[in-house]
Amino acid sequence: MVARGSEVRPSVVRQGSPRDARRRGGRPSVGRLAGLGVGGAALLALLSGCNVGQTFDGFGWPQGGISPESHRMYDLWIASTIAALAVGVFVWGLIFWCVIRYRKRGETLPVQTRFNIPMEFLYTIAPILVVAVLFYYTAIVQTGVNKVSEDPDVTVEVVAFKWNWQFNYRSAPNGQPGAETVASTLGTTEVIPILVLPTGRSVLFEETSRDVIHSFWVPELLFKRDVFPGNVRNVFQVSSLHTEGAYVGRCAELCGTYHSMMNFELRVVSPEEYDRFIAAKQAGQSTQDALVSIGESPLAQTTKPFDTRRDVNNFGNASAGS
Repeated sequence: MVARGSEVRPSVVRQGSPRDARRRGGRPSVGRLAGLGVGGAALLALLSGCNVGQTFDGFGWPQGGISPESHRMYDLWIASTIAALAVGVFVWGLIFWCVIRYRKRGETLPVQTRFNIPMEFLYTIAPILVVAVLFYYTAIVQTGVNKVSEDPDVTVEVVAFKWNWQFNYRSAPNGQPGAETVASTLGTTEVIPILVLPTGRSVLFEETSRDVIHSFWVPELLFKRDVFPGNVRNVFQVSSLHTEGAYVGRCAELCGTYHSMMNFELRVVSPEEYDRFIAAKQAGQSTQDALVSIGESPLAQTTKPFDTRRDVNNFGNASAGS
């Protein structure tokens, strides 16, 4: 065993050990560092010269958010994905480099090492740093998205029920003095409910359910909130809506037979049009008439009422009345 060990080490050193690399002046290390530097510079130029999220279709995250909160979550997702890809490419590079560099070249046993303090330090500390940075920015974005002010510009009570929606425009958040409903929109089987909100104003949503758990979801807000029955009120707020238009809203929680058809529409208008809409509602006009009075389409544009197909043949006994 001693004789074999004495034969192994010289052959391994001749094949290219760190000692030989130092004798040659360390040129391979300089070349690798130069290559990494050029690659890093090229990557930075690529990332700074284009919209990475748009180029790669958001890496699976929906684009086109209409609130600052949606953009914060989108930016966090893009940054996290880029960081994950960078770590992945680095690890894959190390794997393939080891496969090629330390492939079998003969029957000679390579030098066996017990430990490598710098390497162990690297693969212990590096993951901790990555997780810590991701945790920090996730906490910052989550805190901003969940932030609720005591005096929002607009307060809307979202009431869900099988299988439709009611939107109550409130004078103040629930529990504050003088809080009352100043206008309301109730959805029916024949008419899709339309939630009208202004741009440039903070909006507080207070959610409650009349029966089972539903979920309030507007895809352009890039997140959804569950609507619970009982005394639980799920509250969230958007600091502003910056793009006017009509956006489909859905129930995103399996709630029964017509869950997939439990839709509504979010109509974002200017602050002046919103004030006129609320004034028209307070004057006794219907939601459709109030929408027409501000120059908006009276009916939903992004979705349509569903056919319940409720008749005596599938919701009762056909012979019950005979």
